[in-house]
Amino acid sequence: MKKLHQESGNVSKGEYIFGHLFGAIGILAGTPAKWFCLPLTMNLQDGVNTILGWNQPDGKETPSHVVQMIEQGFATAGVFGNAILLLDRYFLSVPALERMNTCHRSSDTRMHLVTKAKSNAVAYERPASRKPGRGRPPKKGATIKLKELFITRAADFQPAKVLLYGKEETVQFLGLDLLWGQGWYQELRFVLVQRGTHRSILVSTDLTLAATDIITLYGYRFKIECTFREMKQVIGAFDYRFWSKSMPKLRRYLKKEEAQPLEQVKDTQDQQRIRQTLRAMECFALCQCIAMGLLQLIALRYSGHVPGLFFRYLRTPSRAVVSEATVVAYICKSIFHLFNQNQHLPITQFIRSRQDTADFDADSLAS
Repeated sequence: MKKLHQESGNVSKGEYIFGHLFGAIGILAGTPAKWFCLPLTMNLQDGVNTILGWNQPDGKETPSHVVQMIEQGFATAGVFGNAILLLDRYFLSVPALERMNTCHRSSDTRMHLVTKAKSNAVAYERPASRKPGRGRPPKKGATIKLKELFITRAADFQPAKVLLYGKEETVQFLGLDLLWGQGWYQELRFVLVQRGTHRSILVSTDLTLAATDIITLYGYRFKIECTFREMKQVIGAFDYRFWSKSMPKLRRYLKKEEAQPLEQVKDTQDQQRIRQTLRAMECFALCQCIAMGLLQLIALRYSGHVPGLFFRYLRTPSRAVVSEATVVAYICKSIFHLFNQNQHLPITQFIRSRQDTADFDADSLAS
């Protein structure tokens, strides 16, 4: 359990909460009419360093969840091929860029990041040519406060029509290749975007991507939030209740200089029970990822072939691909009827083997 902070426009959500910090990797799957973020892997990435450290007697530290996301994304790219990883603005950091460059040196697979910079981000121009004389050549040029460019270079912004959140929007943008990262100074492509009164600073490590493509790609990142919402509200992916008496009591008002309660657990059996509890949580979440992926694939594959998928009343019904919630409602209504119609299925045979034959035949006739 970890104290988490997140600014949100939802007044019903506290600014600080105690919860579990999950990280997930998914792929963008679907059609131009409907995109899904199909989850591939999910695990607890923060607040568990002490537990994972019990398995590492050499004292090796577990990487931060920012670095873990880069590693997991690169491992996924190794399976699917070269990829673009869409991340929130929190993940634009020097450790993330360092880890990505390290992965590139050890593999032929290439993965680039498209993310968002903070509003107070600072970049640097390329260094000027080296002046004659002693000393090291400069690594950076003049400092640029990116948010000030919305005013100082307003005349240089270009209009463009891009597809954002399923709708065609008109935006103003300015693309610049600048150095970023104190002490790191990697060249990144920054795209300053203004849509009405809303301003954003997007970033890409791929210097060949067009500015409009970066804007469109970052818009797809919202599909990650949609998947988490459906996993939470539709299939109850985070409704687990795994616990252990060996886990220490949570201290809500722990001071920074005080030791974490988990660090005081020294008994080997207690540590083993806590590790098993952690594994149960992650396995439960992974099973829900499989369930969510199946719902999304059913929606993509059978929306046009099964009229029953459109039986729900919706204020704005989908005319192309239905949502995960609609698939769940359809399956809940018709799953036993489908089992009865397809008695050759292994799962139907398994259920029959565990039921009394007379009761099963009566239920079949009733259905």
